[in-house]
Amino acid sequence: MEKKVLSYPWYRYSRKLANKILFPLHAGSYTAREASERGMRLSIGKAGETKEGNCVCLFLLVDEQDGVIVDAKFQVFGQSALIGAAEAACEILIRKNYDQARRISADLIDRQLRDKKEQNAFPEETASHLNLVLSAIDEVADQCMDIPLADHYVAPPMSQEGLPPGETRVYPDWDKLNVKQQITVIEEVIASDIRPYIELDAGGIEILNFIDGRELIIAYRGSCTSCHSATGATLHAIEQILRSKIHPGIVVTPDLSFLTGNNPAPS
Repeated sequence: MEKKVLSYPWYRYSRKLANKILFPLHAGSYTAREASERGMRLSIGKAGETKEGNCVCLFLLVDEQDGVIVDAKFQVFGQSALIGAAEAACEILIRKNYDQARRISADLIDRQLRDKKEQNAFPEETASHLNLVLSAIDEVADQCMDIPLADHYVAPPMSQEGLPPGETRVYPDWDKLNVKQQITVIEEVIASDIRPYIELDAGGIEILNFIDGRELIIAYRGSCTSCHSATGATLHAIEQILRSKIHPGIVVTPDLSFLTGNNPAPS
């Protein structure tokens, strides 16, 4: 009997990636009139060529008051992986400003769609599709450089790649930033380096307060509220990441009232 196998590359996609390809929520486009009616700027980024087999076009509505992307749609021509990459990118882009958008990486898109944190969502051979989406994002961001960013926004920390093991960087002029700016930097690191992994297990994390430029008060959400490692290994990992990327003096304290079993009994 002839052996039946799934054709490449579907059997190597993560389940989340396959679902995004089959049921995309952001497929489509925006017109200049639609953008004007919503009081937004329409920025369009394109990468690839249809004659070469793969092409992607992003349509972003950008708030001209602070450069924040309020909605995103895409059109693609080409391989199924390109659909998944564009769909995931649109999800990530919404509520980011254009400076944050240009810092999105292929790894962040991949992590958005992983079933397991140690297993890639996209096969290695689809790297070019991810790069096309990133190129389209860069083109969109370039069109928005004249828009002023929010006063409290500061650029995310630089990558720690290339540093000797155990060494850290202190965010430039960290102690001169106001609380809103410091929280923005922390939120950037949480969004790129912490939240994607926590969400893989249906968990969540939220910043409640930041005290004296050192103590970060967080609340867990979802499955994290009943996970023993929320006050152990997970907490330690969060603290170490923030210390290595922002400041070695940061201390992370969880609000235990949000953890299952720690809520006060009703009176």
